[in-house]
Amino acid sequence: MLTSFTKHTVTLGLAALLGFGAGCQRSTVSQRPSTKGVEFWLTNPGGSALFEKQPGTLTFGKATNQHPTIDIDPSTTYQTIDGFGYTLTGGSAMLIDQMEPKAKAALLKELFSTEGTGIGVSYLRVSIGASDLDDRVFSYNDLPEGETDVKLAKFSLDPDRKYLIPVLKQILAINPAIKILGSPWSPPTWMKTNNNSKGGSLKPAYYDTYAQYFVKYIQSMKAEGIPIDAITIQNEPLHPGNNPSLLMLPEDQATFIKKSLGPAFQQANIDTKIILYDHNADRPDYPITILNDPEAKKYVDGSAFHLYAGPIEALSKVHDAHPDKHLYFTEQWIGAPGNLKGDLAWHVKTLIIGATRNWARTVLEWNLAADPNQDPHTEGGCTKCLGALTIDGNQVTRNPAYYNVAVASKFVRPGSVRIASNTSETLPNVAFKTPDGGTALIVFNNSQSVQPFNIRYEGNVVSTSLPAGSVGTYVW
Repeated sequence: MLTSFTKHTVTLGLAALLGFGAGCQRSTVSQRPSTKGVEFWLTNPGGSALFEKQPGTLTFGKATNQHPTIDIDPSTTYQTIDGFGYTLTGGSAMLIDQMEPKAKAALLKELFSTEGTGIGVSYLRVSIGASDLDDRVFSYNDLPEGETDVKLAKFSLDPDRKYLIPVLKQILAINPAIKILGSPWSPPTWMKTNNNSKGGSLKPAYYDTYAQYFVKYIQSMKAEGIPIDAITIQNEPLHPGNNPSLLMLPEDQATFIKKSLGPAFQQANIDTKIILYDHNADRPDYPITILNDPEAKKYVDGSAFHLYAGPIEALSKVHDAHPDKHLYFTEQWIGAPGNLKGDLAWHVKTLIIGATRNWARTVLEWNLAADPNQDPHTEGGCTKCLGALTIDGNQVTRNPAYYNVAVASKFVRPGSVRIASNTSETLPNVAFKTPDGGTALIVFNNSQSVQPFNIRYEGNVVSTSLPAGSVGTYVW
C-alpha cells in the first residue's frame, strides 16, 4: 500500500469513450421491456442524498428535447463482472469483531446484503498473512531466527483465527456466494534474501516451498468453510518499501508461476485462480511480459491493477495483448480525512466507470475500516489510509469509499455483463445487463451545473437530470 499519492484526472481513451473495443460481442439475450419504470438512486456529494432512492419511477417514452442522450446497446457485450467491494484487512476485521454482537450483525447485513438499505458488497480481498493494516507483522509460518521449515510442518492460520476468520464466516452466512481474493504482502522472512518482513526477494531455493505455502493456505481456509476464489502472487511487487513487502520482478514471477506455483496447484487439484501483478497501471509491460511466456500463461487467469500511477486505459492495453485473460482492479486508497466531493468524483469516474470500461471484472477500494486515528497499522505501514468506515466502538461513520462502491455494488451483481453505451466528458457512464435480465446504468455529472439528459434504450427514452458532481444509478 503506497502511503503517498497525488490524485489526477484520467481522460478515457477513444475506445472506452465509444464503448467499443477488441473482444466485444454481439448478443441476442432478451431484455426486460423498456416500458418498465426506472428506479433512480442519487448520490449527491452535497449530502442531500447519499445513495438514496428518489421518489417514484421514471418512465420510458418518446422525448423530443435537445438534451444530451446516453444510448445503450444491450446487443454489444463485454466482460462479466465478478463484484465490487473492499479489502477486509486484519485491522478492519478486528474493529468489526470487537463491536457488540447486535451492532456487528446490523453492520455486516448492511454491507453484504442487498435487502433494504444493504449495499450488497460482493467481492473481498484479504491478506495472506499480515498486510500493513494489521496491528502487527506476521506470516503463517514464523520461526526463530536461523530456523527453516521446508515441509511447512508449522504452518498455521492461528494469527487470523481471532478476528479475520470469524468475521469472514459471518459474512459468508449473509452472502455464501461472495468471492474472496487472497494477496500476500510478504512470504515468511526465512524464505527471503534479507530475512526481513520489509523488502528483499524470495530465495529461488524456496520457490517450491512457497508454492506449497499457497496450497496450504487455500486448503486450510477451505477447511474453515472459506473458499478462496483467487490469489494474487504478490501485493505491489515493485514496491519493497512497505512493511511487510517483497520485491518480485516480472521474470521472477514468471519463473515462480511456471516452475512452482502452477504445477503445485495442478498437482493438488486447486482451482483457485492465479492472478498476476497486483500493482500500478504504469507498468502494463509487467503482466504482458509474463503472459507472453506460454508456459507461465497456461496457469494464469489474468492480471490485477492499482492506480497510484499510470492511466486506467493501460488495462485495455493488457486486454488487447491477451484478450483471453481477465483483468481485475484490486486497490485504491483515500487519504484521511477524505473529501466526499472530490473522492466521489475521481473514484466513480476513474474506477467504477473507467476501470469497468477498460475490462475490469472487479473494482475494490482500500480498505474497509479503520478507527478514528486510522489505526491499526504495522510499524512503517500506512498511517493515513481512510477506511470506507470509521469504527469507534459501536459507532460507524460512512466515508467516501463506502459510497464509491455502493453506487455499483447493490445493483451490478456478480454475473452482470457490461454492455455498450456512448459516453462523454460531461456525462461519463457505464451500463450493465444484470443476471435477472435487468439493466443498470451508472452516470456521473462531471460538470459544475445541473445536467439534464436522456437515456435511450430499445428506441424509447427517459429524461432525467443530475446535480453537479453527483452520481446517478438507474435501474430497470
